Amino acid sequence: MARFSGLDKQTGHSARGKTGVLLVNLGTPDEPTPSAVRRYLAEFLADPRVVEIPKLVWMLILHGIILRVRPAKSAALYKQIWTDKGSPLLAISEQQQTKLSAVLQQHGHDATVHLAMRYGNPSVPDTLQAMHKQGIDKLVVLPLYPQYAAPTTASAFDAIAKELCKWRYLPALHFINTYHDHPDLITALANSIEADFAKNGKPQKLVMSYHGMPERNLHLGDPYYCFCMKTSRLVVEKLGLEKDDYVITFQSRFGKAKWLQPYTDATIESLPAQGIKDIAVICPAFSADCLETLEEIQGENRHVFEGAGGETFRYIAALNDNDDHIKMMANIVKPYL
Repeated sequence: MARFSGLDKQTGHSARGKTGVLLVNLGTPDEPTPSAVRRYLAEFLADPRVVEIPKLVWMLILHGIILRVRPAKSAALYKQIWTDKGSPLLAISEQQQTKLSAVLQQHGHDATVHLAMRYGNPSVPDTLQAMHKQGIDKLVVLPLYPQYAAPTTASAFDAIAKELCKWRYLPALHFINTYHDHPDLITALANSIEADFAKNGKPQKLVMSYHGMPERNLHLGDPYYCFCMKTSRLVVEKLGLEKDDYVITFQSRFGKAKWLQPYTDATIESLPAQGIKDIAVICPAFSADCLETLEEIQGENRHVFEGAGGETFRYIAALNDNDDHIKMMANIVKPYL
């Protein structure tokens, strides 16, 4: 048996020359059930990019405790956001894929657009193998994480590299590692905030909540925190907001380690006591709505705010398949097509 996978002569030579764009997002369970969530978490939490604890120790904790307890709790949360189309993250990502494909074709680019999830389905290996069979030998990868982080962007690269290491004929590869300060991202975020303010009025405070990570990662050289700060600064400047108009926070912490601060839930809980009872929350690190935005922000944190005496809480949706978001994706990948 050959050590590296290859295609037959016809597919491997005469059918080459095609370009493919691969969108990568984090992933989702196949179903909102404990067994499906357990499979998903087992893959996700076993990634050394995600949890940087000595492997033997972490595997004992993961399989001995976490995967025995957390799947049922997480499945209950997923059920709250599940739709007729299934997982919101997957359904929205598929809409992004379809719309980006149409925009690229309208602009005369002969490139197919594919979608993969870092964990779960459609998997990175399955998607890449399908692209390989279609004759794609120029691969443009856009991980849908605006701000680079090792547990997300670098992990996507790891999965792609692991699969490509098995191939005999490698494609030209363009991996886009961050777009936190891309003008089209800043415009799209500012537009979504302005649209909300025009419809609902300007809140007393805009909360810009980013996904968290252990503070240790920052000290070890991960630029994620700095990129979040820059995205926020550019959006605020474009909107013309004053310092007291907004606050930058970090959500979704896990475990007992110190994570990036200030924490979203603690900040939101403290605002009513300061006389701030009308807030809007946006999550600029998420390219598509998912459990962390729909359940954690729109659900849990809304209850935290109202329980502390807050009166008006609204969540500004992720950019999802908004036209200006799709335009941004197209403009990011076009130079590599």
